[in-house]
Amino acid sequence: MPILVAGGAGFIGSHLSERLLRDGHDVWCIDNLLTGRLSNLASFKAQARFHFRQWDVVAGLPPELPRMDRVYHLASPASPPGYKVHPVATMRSNSEGTRHMLERCQRDGARFLFASTSEAYGDPEVHPQFEDYRGNVSSTGPRSMYDESKRFGEAMTMVFTRDHEVDARIARIFNTYGPRSDPHDGRLVPNFVRQCLLNEPITVYGDGSQTRSLCYVDDLVEGLVALMETPGTTGEVVNLGNPEEHTILEFAEVIVRLTRSRSTVVHTDFAVGDDPQRRQPDITKARAMLGWNPAVALNTGLKRTIEAFAAELGLPDFAEVA
Repeated sequence: MPILVAGGAGFIGSHLSERLLRDGHDVWCIDNLLTGRLSNLASFKAQARFHFRQWDVVAGLPPELPRMDRVYHLASPASPPGYKVHPVATMRSNSEGTRHMLERCQRDGARFLFASTSEAYGDPEVHPQFEDYRGNVSSTGPRSMYDESKRFGEAMTMVFTRDHEVDARIARIFNTYGPRSDPHDGRLVPNFVRQCLLNEPITVYGDGSQTRSLCYVDDLVEGLVALMETPGTTGEVVNLGNPEEHTILEFAEVIVRLTRSRSTVVHTDFAVGDDPQRRQPDITKARAMLGWNPAVALNTGLKRTIEAFAAELGLPDFAEVA
């Protein structure tokens, strides 16, 4: 079937596009390359069923697109450095871009998935976070261009579901890592892996006691496809992430060990304010509704990520990590 992946040259979008191609679909990928990378498409861009167009979803959708059966909306900067540098573009992709895609789904009778974020919960006062929790967020804080535009995109999605009978659902994606993430995108795993491979100091924001739950990208993609294809998910909001929670310092220790690095931890001030202190998904709903559960162990996923980063950074000695 014809499937549109908006933001398909991004980290998650490229893995999703590749998975859909393996499943035999015709994949139309659009990306303005603001934070997406053409290199993410290198391993499959020559396939006849893959179609790429550099395009900004704020302008609508390319006129040459055929009728779509599925639309995945992942078109937005997702790392703090990315949306801090491109705040207005971030807000517009999650607002105007979301509307354009929902209108297209209404016209085509296509299913829609909006890729939202755990940042919709802000700095949570409920732990772990479940879908009915409304969050502890700031509409004026330094992360608001991302948090609030994603919340707006969720609201827009639900309007089209309730009032225009669009078959749509929302995935709240928690911290995801793996190959093809930009080594310089500023998030936990890319920062720590790059710094360890180069034997640079590991920069930990604050005291490192804040927690995260990391999901390997292959698991996340399985969850996205399951949410799109499982009957009865219209209008549902579902957390997708790995509930295994560790402190930032614990993640640093694991990555130092796996890379055999000489790096040491240096504590620094937060790069972007309102950094959540605890982040852990409650995935009871995903397990019950989708039959989905993360399968890739942390060490396994980190080893694959380290190997990919080492190759990208030109460090062949790390082709296989211990």
